Amino acid sequence: MTWVVWVVAAVVVVVAGAGVVAVPRLRDRDLRRRTAWSAARAAIDSAAVSRDAATTSQPEAEQLLARAETLAAAHGGPRAAESAHDHAVRADELWRAARD
Repeated sequence: MTWVVWVVAAVVVVVAGAGVVAVPRLRDRDLRRRTAWSAARAAIDSAAVSRDAATTSQPEAEQLLARAETLAAAHGGPRAAESAHDHAVRADELWRAARD
């Protein structure tokens, strides 16, 4: 009977150790994902403002912004957010260059 107590105690210690390691990692991953998407949405909004202020049509910039918005609609992970951010920043640069 005492060996059952030792086995249960060992399982509890292992589960507690795994929880101590896993919880901060999960929180960090969620924070990185939310931060990346926040930056991507800000870049998309900035590109949309530049598009509205542009006087000429920029087909490449329109495509880049459409890709960024499509990626944002899919709600992927941090890599998708970084890709959406990059597309939106490039579109914003094209519209700003066309305006100058």
